[in-house]
Amino acid sequence: MKFVKFLFMFIILVIIIFYAFLWLSSIKKYPVDYGISFSEEHAAFLGLEWKETYKKMLAELKPKYIRIAAAWNYVEKDNNNFDFSKVDFMMDEANKAGAKVTLVIGQKAPRWPECYVPDWASKLGDKEFSESLNNYIETTVKRYKDNPALEYWQVENEPFIAFHFGECANFHANLVDDEVKLVNYLDQPHWTIITDSGELSFWKKAGKLGDLFGTTIYRIVRTPKGLVWSYDWLPASFYRYKAKLMGIHLERMYVSELQAEPWFTGEGPHKTPLEAQYKTMNLKRLEKHTDFVEKIGVSRAYLWGVEWWYWMAEKHGDNSYVEYVKELMKK
Repeated sequence: MKFVKFLFMFIILVIIIFYAFLWLSSIKKYPVDYGISFSEEHAAFLGLEWKETYKKMLAELKPKYIRIAAAWNYVEKDNNNFDFSKVDFMMDEANKAGAKVTLVIGQKAPRWPECYVPDWASKLGDKEFSESLNNYIETTVKRYKDNPALEYWQVENEPFIAFHFGECANFHANLVDDEVKLVNYLDQPHWTIITDSGELSFWKKAGKLGDLFGTTIYRIVRTPKGLVWSYDWLPASFYRYKAKLMGIHLERMYVSELQAEPWFTGEGPHKTPLEAQYKTMNLKRLEKHTDFVEKIGVSRAYLWGVEWWYWMAEKHGDNSYVEYVKELMKK
C-alpha cells in the first residue's frame, strides 16, 4: 500500500515538474511573420462586398502572405465546367500587392461547411469520384502553377482530424496521399503544405506527407452546448515539443490558422450578441494570441478572422482589430 502511495506521489511530482518545464520554456519569444487567411464566401455571408474587402485588406494591412482557396464546388459547380473568376481576381490582386499566396485545393477547405465536394461529384462511384477529383486538381494546378503570386499549395484542410464535422459525409480520406503526389508531379517547384488540428490531432500523418506542415491554434472555443472552453492552460512550448516528438522540424512548420475571431453560437455571427462574441474574442484576447504564437518557435502564422475584423469595422464601427493587425504586420 505504501509503494502504491509512493508511486502515485512520484507520478504527480513528475507531471508537475514537466508542466513547470513547459511553462519555463515558453518565456522566450521568436520572430514571426504574419499572414492572413481570406474567404470570399464568408466575407459575402457577413454582408461585405467581398472584392472591396479583399482589396482593402491588401492595401491597408499589407500582408506579405495570404491563404485563399479554390474550393472544388465553387470552381466546378457542373462536371468539367470550370469557373475560376473569383480565384483569378484574388490571385491577380495579390500579385499587384506583392503578397505571396498559399492556395488551398482538395475536397476540404477552410471555413464552414469544411468539405466542398460538388453535389454532382458526391453521387459518383469511387473510381469516377477519384477521376473527377484528379481532373479538378490538375486543372487548377496547371492554371496557377506559373502565377507569380503562388508560393505554396495546401492540399486539403485538416484531412486527418480524428472526427468529421460539417458537410463531410463524402470526404474520401484515402485519396489524400494520391492528391499530394499528383500536385508534386504537376508542379515540382512549389511545395505542398498539409495541415492538422493543433489540439485535436497527433500530426503523425500530416507531418510526414507534405513539404511543410501547418497547425491550427484555437485558444478559446465554444462547445456545441454553448459552454466556453479555454486552452490557456496549455503552454506555447507544447506545440514545439509536440512537433519534435512527431519528427517535424520547426523550420518547416507554420501556424496555418491562429484564432483571431470569436467562436460563434450555432446561429452564426449575425445572431450571436456582441457580448457573447467578446467572450471568445476581444482585443486583449487577440493580443494574447499573437503573444502566445511568438513563443512557439515557428516563423510564420496566418491570422484567422479578417472578414470579422472588417465586419466589426463596417457594421459596428469598431476599427480596433484592423488597426491592431495593421501594426502587427509592420513587425
